[in-house]
Amino acid sequence: MTDTLSADTLPEGWSLRHPTLDDVPAILAVAHASDIAAVGAPDFSTEDVLEALTGPYVDPAKDSWVALDPDGAIVAWAFIENGAGGPREFVEVYVDPARGAAARRTLLMLALARVPQRAAELGHPRITARAGAIPTETEYIALLKEVGFTFIKRYARMLIELPVSLPQELPEGVEIRTITRDDLPVFHRVFDTAFRDTPDYQPAPLDVFLQRYVDSAEVRWDEWFLATVDGEPAGVLQSSDQALDQNEGWVKHLAVLKEHRRRGVGQALLARAFGVYASKGRTLAGLGVDLANPTEAVRLYHAVGMHAKYEADIFELPAED
Repeated sequence: MTDTLSADTLPEGWSLRHPTLDDVPAILAVAHASDIAAVGAPDFSTEDVLEALTGPYVDPAKDSWVALDPDGAIVAWAFIENGAGGPREFVEVYVDPARGAAARRTLLMLALARVPQRAAELGHPRITARAGAIPTETEYIALLKEVGFTFIKRYARMLIELPVSLPQELPEGVEIRTITRDDLPVFHRVFDTAFRDTPDYQPAPLDVFLQRYVDSAEVRWDEWFLATVDGEPAGVLQSSDQALDQNEGWVKHLAVLKEHRRRGVGQALLARAFGVYASKGRTLAGLGVDLANPTEAVRLYHAVGMHAKYEADIFELPAED
């Protein structure tokens, strides 16, 4: 496949182009329409759109596309995400179900055509593509299977109402504090080390981590935490604003070093984060979890009272030789 920006497969009068930052509000409206149809409520934020268009290893002039109807309105959007620059890409296609469904196949094929080109640019002999879908998105799932994707696992989008009553007394030897930018090398080291025993983790150096999560976003440092055990770094919790428009605190990442797991460090980090979110008037807290994670992180989230708002299936398209 070649990456040609062609509207030949779209209805008459429709067009395609690459997005710019001026398109963020229109793209967000499409994502919200897609979310509402799939899960009953918006679940994408301005921060998510900006990350998709400006994050590491992404060029919106090559790696993102919008479809416009005959009136010139953006009705569908696709992009490729690979924040670590690793050998696995995530392809996303959002359509306004009332107006943009006719663009779904075209956008998916444009994204898949771009994947092998990006493999060469990123220095990988090949790249595997993944895509996600809510189980009720039957038409999209059928399309994914038609072009060769197969189901591999499921994610859950977890939620809890705030305030929540969790033990505030820390386990013996555990301390938790907020961080500053000066702490980011230690924060990243714990994050990177802890995630290396999960099968889908794609390591990224500190400078890429900073570009993706710090330099291109508003950071609320009082919502990022470092846990220590007997004075040694043991766990981290990173928050973001990606669900703030739903008055929801968002746990972007929670990581505990293997030697410190099963000691209450993760629960203590969640309790601290939930307390800070609630003190700011937020009524919900959420996060995403890989249900196939061998650390069984979902058990912790159930233990603190979280439940699955919805689940999403992950599909994979093997790389071409």
